[in-house]
Amino acid sequence: MAKRDYYEVLGLGKSASADEIKKAFRKAAIEHHPDKGGDEAKFKEVNEAYEVLKDASKRQRYDQFGHAGVGSSAASDGNPYAGFGGSNNFDFGDMGLGDILGSFFGGGQSQSREARGRDVESSIDLSFEEAIFGVEKTLPITLDDTCEHCKGTTAEPGYELKTCGTCKGSGQVTRVMRTVFGNIQQASVCDGCKGVGKVPEKICTVCKGKGTQSKRQDIRLRVPAGIDDGATIRLREHGQAIAHGPKGDLYVNIRVKPHKKFTREGDLVLSEEHVDMVDAALGTEIKVETVDGPIKMKIPAGTQSGTDFKLSGHGVPHLKSTARGSHIVTIVVDTPTKITKKQQELLEEFKGNKKHGLFNK
Repeated sequence: MAKRDYYEVLGLGKSASADEIKKAFRKAAIEHHPDKGGDEAKFKEVNEAYEVLKDASKRQRYDQFGHAGVGSSAASDGNPYAGFGGSNNFDFGDMGLGDILGSFFGGGQSQSREARGRDVESSIDLSFEEAIFGVEKTLPITLDDTCEHCKGTTAEPGYELKTCGTCKGSGQVTRVMRTVFGNIQQASVCDGCKGVGKVPEKICTVCKGKGTQSKRQDIRLRVPAGIDDGATIRLREHGQAIAHGPKGDLYVNIRVKPHKKFTREGDLVLSEEHVDMVDAALGTEIKVETVDGPIKMKIPAGTQSGTDFKLSGHGVPHLKSTARGSHIVTIVVDTPTKITKKQQELLEEFKGNKKHGLFNK
């Protein structure tokens, strides 16, 4: 069968630049690679075309004399992986080795890390005061805990762990995969020992070799003073257990119930106190509710509705210090909706005197 034109094989014109040839080859090689479901014959054809067109001198002879100008050597003896290693020095240009591997395997490098248990998320409700002053809570939760019978070894007590026959103790098995670079060895965790390298002589009769048991636990949780709604507390190694590895972490989400009187903004506690208009005009002393209990606060004469008073040290404790924020009290002056005839007369008299300047300073 007559060979197709090399430029046609790569989908290029004869004026294509070296960079365009590289890009066309990468695309065609991935498309037709046998391990990606492609046609091996077309893959060989693509490789052969690139072997000629990437070389300036071969390309010149091919442009002048056609296939006869490059002879049969360009086919690299029919090896579908020619040009990807050895003395051919295949050039990836701007596309690195990791990028090519990523297109086939989802990543060119394997990363090993210590096996650990799964992280767990839970939540707990606090009252407004518990969030302000801190509290210790018991959090009931069901988790995989270390098997009490085998202590997490997976082996029946009295029996030992022996070297895994599948991976010979390495914890990994190696598979050979065909790629555009030739044969590549890929290591993965051994299914027989789960990466430990050892297997029990006799499997634990309680956990069946899992190394863990599902168990209800009551975890003591210390909530720091000043924690806010939506915060998360992390308890290291209080999550799911796993054989031959540390436990995961437990993340506890904090939910603070609203207070009927107080609200919070950062380290400030906010509240309102109602005062009738006479007390606001003449001045008075009122009892104010705070998170520390009731305290007395003076209201100066002439206080207007909406005036804020600051009670230092009665707000929210700072998480990283012993200092506390303030309690801001907003005064609401109440105007009576129903008054007696006598009260109306007095107000009319006050209004008249005010117009004549008797109360002006």
